[in-house]
Amino acid sequence: MIDLTKLSKEVIDAVRAATSLDELTQVQNRFLGKKSQIVKAKKELGSIPQDERATAGQKINEVRIQIETIVSERKIEIDKAQWDSQFENEAIDLTEMLNPIARGHLHLITQARDQLEDVFVGMGFTVAEGPEVETAWYNFEALNIPDWHPARGNFDTIFVDLGEEEEVMLRSHTSPVQIRTMENQEPPIYIVAPGRTFRTDSADATHLPAFNQIEGLVVDKGITMGDLAGTIDSFVQAFFGEEVKSRLRPSYFPFTEPSAEFDISRPDGTWLELGGCGMVHPNVLQNCGIDPEVWQGFAFGFGIDRLVSMRYQLDDIRELVLNDARFLRQF
Repeated sequence: MIDLTKLSKEVIDAVRAATSLDELTQVQNRFLGKKSQIVKAKKELGSIPQDERATAGQKINEVRIQIETIVSERKIEIDKAQWDSQFENEAIDLTEMLNPIARGHLHLITQARDQLEDVFVGMGFTVAEGPEVETAWYNFEALNIPDWHPARGNFDTIFVDLGEEEEVMLRSHTSPVQIRTMENQEPPIYIVAPGRTFRTDSADATHLPAFNQIEGLVVDKGITMGDLAGTIDSFVQAFFGEEVKSRLRPSYFPFTEPSAEFDISRPDGTWLELGGCGMVHPNVLQNCGIDPEVWQGFAFGFGIDRLVSMRYQLDDIRELVLNDARFLRQF
């Protein structure tokens, strides 16, 4: 029969010497595994006198329980030591001053476009979009712009050769979106059409060859010039503030009749032109399959880039496209 007292001391020493969970597992297997002295002692119980077996078996179980207990306690100690070490090594100094993280933001034009869409959606309009490459029908003809109109010349329009029989160009306004909407949607129609447009303008302090526009279109029964004036006035006050007023001045556009320019008031009492507007020409409605005797409409449009330039009093509109971070960080 093995010396259980000596075995207990040997186990205690081995467990205390273990510094990792792997070492502790090896100790556990050594003293409690299939080939351990405990298992061997149990097998030897049959060779000792009958009257001593109960006492010997009880002693073996006590030693087994003792081994399991001190192994479990040592496991807790090793776990705690490892966590403490990991926490100390990975601890973050919350008092340490780090360099500020450079965060980006939406471009001024994108901000303005989002704000404009929010204003018009709040007024009951929906946002419509269309392709930037258009045919002559959508960019000119359906809008009542005749062949001889200066806007259809190379001096104003950027034409592209796609091998098509019909003239193809980069759209010079977002009005084609109005035509596509009227062709595919039954009145009443209340839409705004924001997007990029292109012309042959040379870049200078007030012009860009690629710029952003937003146009509005309403087609419904009983629409009048008064509805147009009221819509523009509501938009101006919602976007610029209630102290800003709007006014209409007679003008001419081939796609509206009557036509007007609309201005907004300045703090010094002067007026600043913002865009064009008017009642949708009956020919435009007929081109889209809408009876002008039943339905009437108005349209308006202006440049988003120019609006931003006015809002922030920029001296040169090209600042918006130069990608100068020093300029953009101000907004």
